[in-house]
Amino acid sequence: MMRWHAAVLGLAIAAAAAQTLPPGYAGSDACKVCHADIYNAFSTSPHHELAVDAKKGWEGRACESCHGPGQKHATSADPKLIRNPAKLAPAAVDKICLTCHLNQPTQIGRLESSHANNQIPCITCHKVHGSEPLVVRKAPAINKLCAGCHLNEWAQFQRPFHHKLPEGDMSCVDCHNPHGSIRPAMFQSFAGNEPGCFACHGDKRGPFTFEHAPVRFEGCQACHEPHGSANPRMLTRANVRFVCLECHANLPTVPVKVAGVAPPAFHDLNLPLFQNCTVCHQKIHGSHVDRNLLK
Repeated sequence: MMRWHAAVLGLAIAAAAAQTLPPGYAGSDACKVCHADIYNAFSTSPHHELAVDAKKGWEGRACESCHGPGQKHATSADPKLIRNPAKLAPAAVDKICLTCHLNQPTQIGRLESSHANNQIPCITCHKVHGSEPLVVRKAPAINKLCAGCHLNEWAQFQRPFHHKLPEGDMSCVDCHNPHGSIRPAMFQSFAGNEPGCFACHGDKRGPFTFEHAPVRFEGCQACHEPHGSANPRMLTRANVRFVCLECHANLPTVPVKVAGVAPPAFHDLNLPLFQNCTVCHQKIHGSHVDRNLLK
């Protein structure tokens, strides 16, 4: 059995040599002798383009584009003589991937992303050989992948009021760019540098003649919990007035500049009439006609 294996391997290496491969390379046919299952699965992966596109420079040796020259490994079967990205440091794995993907739009922020800074390599999310999808596309599969690490965030989506991720109507990448972003928390951008929320909530975008400062300078998270909340409209507080009073109140503290205009004296917060600010101040995201955001 061993003689037969050696003979087949020898023929594969000889065939690879006939292709005038660079020194040290064995060619993908030599890899197939031992790794037939991976070789066959790889043929269904987008990375298989390396094996057939001469312009890529890896024709006939696609396996070695990631694993490095494999002639010594092929002749000895010693696992120490081949590069295995699964056993490399995350930074080394990223360096291999970015050899090809560095200048592609989706990878521009990879080196500055939280994933890279936290030593999360590309192959944590992307399955290279083709036995599993290289990039998951459907919302439930994306959410399951992200939830594997982000358990706390996924738990927040189980609250009564949440974005529709558990239902499969949205995915994490609708709001976050896993490869990095110019915004905090790898948040998606809209129209250049606007928060990604406006991709769906365009009516809140503005610009307005009379801006509500938190919307413009702090973003939606000033009043809303983006993943999920126990409060209606995903607010940070159970009652609307408590959200507003975080800024619009004369607090008994050392003299400081009030963050927002304090309610006038006739706003008796003990009366139900004044306990829901948005009954009167309807345009809380900004108004084109009223500086008090009444309409």
